[in-house]
Amino acid sequence: MAELANCSRCDRLFLKGTRSICQDCYQEEEKAFQTVYQFMRQRKNRQATMPEIIENTGVDEELIIKFIKEKRLLPSEFPNIGYPCSHCGTRITAGNLCVSCRENLKKDLQQYEQKERKMEEEREKQRTYYMFDD
Repeated sequence: MAELANCSRCDRLFLKGTRSICQDCYQEEEKAFQTVYQFMRQRKNRQATMPEIIENTGVDEELIIKFIKEKRLLPSEFPNIGYPCSHCGTRITAGNLCVSCRENLKKDLQQYEQKERKMEEEREKQRTYYMFDD
């Protein structure tokens, strides 16, 4: 069932279904997507970088990034497009973090887990009752 919501782009009231934007803004996004896609489909533009796409189409970078994240523009077809890593800003083509940041996060989690295991072992030692025979 649809609920009443404000459009995240224009703040207009609309019935929210599967999208978080109103029909008018959706149509604008679709028009922008077609503009970018038509530009990128031309053989000479397939290697275009993000600044070149923005300059030639007039579409905002955030919207182009949204199209990439939604997998509407595929880096496999257009190898020079991407968006910044959420942590360091390196250009990536999938996910939220680059390989380096993912590895650092994984290493930090492993260190945290080791520390937690050691603390649990210490608590276990404190709970143990020892009895000595003379």
